[in-house]
Amino acid sequence: METASCLILDSLRLSRISHGINNKCYNDTPRNNLNLVTPSFSTPPRFPDFTKCLRFNRLPALSSPSSPHYQNTSQELAVLLEVEGVLLDSYRVGNRQAFNAAFKKLGLDCAKWTEPIYLDLLRKGASDEERMLILYFNRIGWPTSLPTSEKETFVKSVLQEKKKALNEFVMSRSVPLRPGVEDFIEDAYKEGIPVIILTAYSRSGDYIARTIVEKLGSDQISKVMIVGNKEVEHSLYGKVVSGTGLSSGVDEQLSREAKKAASVQKQKIAEEVASMLKLTVEIDTGLSESLDKIVAALRAGAEYAGIPFNNCVLIAGSQPGVAGAQQVGMPCVVLRSSLTSRAEFPSANAIMEGFGGADLTISRLRSLSQKKWS
Repeated sequence: METASCLILDSLRLSRISHGINNKCYNDTPRNNLNLVTPSFSTPPRFPDFTKCLRFNRLPALSSPSSPHYQNTSQELAVLLEVEGVLLDSYRVGNRQAFNAAFKKLGLDCAKWTEPIYLDLLRKGASDEERMLILYFNRIGWPTSLPTSEKETFVKSVLQEKKKALNEFVMSRSVPLRPGVEDFIEDAYKEGIPVIILTAYSRSGDYIARTIVEKLGSDQISKVMIVGNKEVEHSLYGKVVSGTGLSSGVDEQLSREAKKAASVQKQKIAEEVASMLKLTVEIDTGLSESLDKIVAALRAGAEYAGIPFNNCVLIAGSQPGVAGAQQVGMPCVVLRSSLTSRAEFPSANAIMEGFGGADLTISRLRSLSQKKWS
């Protein structure tokens, strides 16, 4: 399948892409050479496989309403930031309170998590919130009116109310960002290093993630780019994979072959995960949709920054982000939060505790990048 896709793609030439992409982004090339202008790579991207058939050049940074232009960056480095766990440690400042709000909303007056109880459940439940609730109610007793067969539904209703409460909490002005994040953005701006904030695959959703970003203030927001669902859809990568905005004929065939190659790669990912877990199951390629979304956001982020893909670095606060970076070959630094304080990230290039000092700084990122993230 992959070989066939590459052979077909090699014989095709992407003629034009409309709806928001300036025609000046494309170079005039010989008919037998397919040139798609997007961030350059020193090694072929790993996902999806159809990119092995394309040769990439630099794409000028695309503008967005809240984004500065970085076309004249002097440094071959760009920083991509996740929201949860990186800009804001929501689990440290509001997760326990959100559970208590959910208990109150559901009329569970006997249920209340003090900080010692919460930390104990966090440790014993390995940060699995469903497991934490089961451990807690096994300890204090389940609601007397709750049938045993409905315990699972009850737990899900608590988690749903907890999510609503946490979202309301993190959106309030009283919740601060992580210390040092403003200085980090300022330092990057002074050195001409693009900073991309990724809201597209945020656990809380694009809208709430953007609300969290607004805590930076208008001055700091003017110094970053925000890449959410809309920006991903309008990116060149998003258009090619989705097939939107492509001209008819050859371009439609290119899009179909691209999606076929992507489907093959997703199947491989799912099979590898199943093998690691020693499971014998029927593979559902839909299971990789979350990773697919992360990959699309990372590619779009590099595209908007206008920096070669392997010169971008993702600052991740979650395991899914780390997995996405590994999939496409992007360097990744994990910024620990209360949720990931004991987690292991073997595929990350570095693990740090916070912004500033001996931890995450622009100078340290530059030093790591110069060492080729060894």
